[in-house]
Amino acid sequence: MLDEAGVDGAILVSAFTMYRYDPSYAVEVRNRYRNRFALVRPVDPANPAVAEVIAEWKRTPGAVGVRMLLVRSGLAEDAADPGLNRVLKEAARLSLPVNLHIAGRLDQGIELIRRNPDTQIIVDHLGLVQPHVPPKPSEPWAELPKVLTLAKLPHVAMKITGACTLSLEPFPYNDIWIRSAA
Repeated sequence: MLDEAGVDGAILVSAFTMYRYDPSYAVEVRNRYRNRFALVRPVDPANPAVAEVIAEWKRTPGAVGVRMLLVRSGLAEDAADPGLNRVLKEAARLSLPVNLHIAGRLDQGIELIRRNPDTQIIVDHLGLVQPHVPPKPSEPWAELPKVLTLAKLPHVAMKITGACTLSLEPFPYNDIWIRSAA
């Protein structure tokens, strides 16, 4: 199917909603198609051994990053939390980017990112809340100025996955495209 779509490869992000912190399914798929997939796994900042988990992951063939979900209930809400910072520091030490899911906790995410300038961060889903089911937010772009501030940082990249969920219009989602004046 990748060939038919003209796609050479992709990054498999182990789905937290299905597998929690177990990346074995993504690893199995990657191992079956070694030349097609790279891997990102979620890590638990509340795990006292998270640094060792990340170091072991770095040795996994195909591993290119880790993911931390601040939106998970029960996770520390303080950007100074040692577990959250341990993930970012260990990932930086090992040159592994961190996909950071901060939707709904954008202020905490911004502070955490600023505390860790040596860590390559990929902000998941533009850092914005993207509901899976209606209703859509009445002002889905209210926090965009904060997102744009983050996007200017040299160690931050933005992943736009799911942006269409913020559209109030049907495909091709014209209301989410910024058009420059000609």
